[in-house]
Amino acid sequence: MRAGGRPGPAPAQAPPPVPRFALAGEVRRPALLTVTDLRNGWRQHRAAVTFDCAANGPQRHVFEGPLLREVVADAGPAFDARKRKDRSRFLLAVTGGDGHCAVLSWAEIDADFANVPVLLATWMDGRPLEPEGSQLVVPSDRCGARYVTAIARVWVGASPFAHSA
Repeated sequence: MRAGGRPGPAPAQAPPPVPRFALAGEVRRPALLTVTDLRNGWRQHRAAVTFDCAANGPQRHVFEGPLLREVVADAGPAFDARKRKDRSRFLLAVTGGDGHCAVLSWAEIDADFANVPVLLATWMDGRPLEPEGSQLVVPSDRCGARYVTAIARVWVGASPFAHSA
């Protein structure tokens, strides 16, 4: 309180922390990335999706963001890109802020294999995702179990059951 019993100005509040996720594992250039980094560092792709959510029923959304494969490729995964069998033994585990985790194989997103355009969304239905963080979007999935919100970590690594080709 100020002299005279009047309250003083409210203390300045720090802005909320910017959500970021770790890109880690068997990569040459691990990184901490924000939604803004994803939007400014890679070409953005759009996916109109429909999936069944166990809790909320059918969902329809339009997402925009870079391809997961391009973001991870820039981090330098520890495989020999010239060898298909070397690439095919790598996995990606994407974990959300709530602990939910989805696993994909590199072959699912690799252009020489399934070429699924999996996104690290920066926009959902025209709304920027900066407040909550990026979302994993798997457009080919009919159920929403591999849609991960508020991504906290993307781990890349070889299957522990595979050997180098």
